[in-house]
Amino acid sequence: MHIDEPGQHSSQQRGHVLLIAGDAAVRRRAVQVAPSANLAALGLVPASVLLNSHAPSDTTYLDGARDPNTVLMRLRAAAATPGPLLVYLSGRLTFDRRGRDLHLALAGSTASTVRYTALPWEWLVTELRPRPAGLTTVVLDLVADKAAWPVLAELGGLPVPAAAETYGVVVPPAFTGGENAVSSYTRHWIDQLRRNPTRPSGVQLHAFAVGAAALPPGTMTLPATRALSAPAEHQQRGRVEEPVRSAHPVPAAAVAVVPARAQAPVPAVPGQDPRPHIHALATSGRHHEAATLAQAWEQHVLQIHGYTSPEATEWAEIRADLARMAGNYRSATQLWIGAGRSRLARQSPDAPEVLAAAAGALYCWTQLKDEAAAREAGLELLRLLDALPSLEPRLLRLTRQRMEVLNGTPSQC
Repeated sequence: MHIDEPGQHSSQQRGHVLLIAGDAAVRRRAVQVAPSANLAALGLVPASVLLNSHAPSDTTYLDGARDPNTVLMRLRAAAATPGPLLVYLSGRLTFDRRGRDLHLALAGSTASTVRYTALPWEWLVTELRPRPAGLTTVVLDLVADKAAWPVLAELGGLPVPAAAETYGVVVPPAFTGGENAVSSYTRHWIDQLRRNPTRPSGVQLHAFAVGAAALPPGTMTLPATRALSAPAEHQQRGRVEEPVRSAHPVPAAAVAVVPARAQAPVPAVPGQDPRPHIHALATSGRHHEAATLAQAWEQHVLQIHGYTSPEATEWAEIRADLARMAGNYRSATQLWIGAGRSRLARQSPDAPEVLAAAAGALYCWTQLKDEAAAREAGLELLRLLDALPSLEPRLLRLTRQRMEVLNGTPSQC
């Protein structure tokens, strides 16, 4: 959702904020999520900030509701608003074994009364489905109980409205709860709205909150991996590529370089460092999520420090290393080459950071199996390597030899 220009509002643009508190999630007498506290904290944030819009708006609080039809009626009214809509849901996600449906537990919901006292999750998806694209945001802060968690694993995620931008977390049932009344994800989400003079986008808010929230292991983040915003073609993760086996490949032993881990950047937001969480996502195989969070942080850094800043280069290097870990050597090569150029523009050719970026680019390039991609990236790589007088001549020579093979003009020597 975007901020409307002042003076361009009409009754047809009226927005709506719908805050829904389900049943609290408790484990061993410890509160895992307190929806009422979350709603109280969100109530202190102006609706215009929540909606990212200056349009007039209404706010509806549903705390302690026991009748799912009451919630449905409010949800239906909110979905009918012509302007921007934010729906926030917090509470316990449960499962109706008889109806085989996920539900948001409401006040008083028990395992035996789920189908009568809880809100069917499908109702949320159905009511928001007709909404026009770009006007709806759904934010979730949920804990799945023991009945719902295996279902989420089987589904591969939580079903969400196709027309809505959906962000949030679903914490596993074994979570013992935190010390704060307001749950960690919601608290950091609100903190970002307060700290930033310019409201971050939805994906940036989500990235900042997830990176700072110290979520328990196994937490499901939304968007799910398959539903993440599609990156540009050169950033998409392909299948893991094997080293090239051409007639005259660059010997693996000859290229005695490994991609250097990116330098630690200064966190974009004081007191918060998203890198451990991003790295944990990547090492656990959740490469798309790691790449998306890193890209969101990079965009924030670009807005604050500029495209040619050292901070921007450092985040490009982080993304390059993530692409390498995902086996996307084409993207990794391009990102390392770009980082090397950026560093070369403000550092000496023999600076360790410049040589490390070149080494990362060269290593990833040697792993490219697709000859067309290797040929395309090789031209840019050679330009970078040619600008580094202190580079070992053998590496430049072997790179040129491979390019000759790729171009079908092998050396006569």
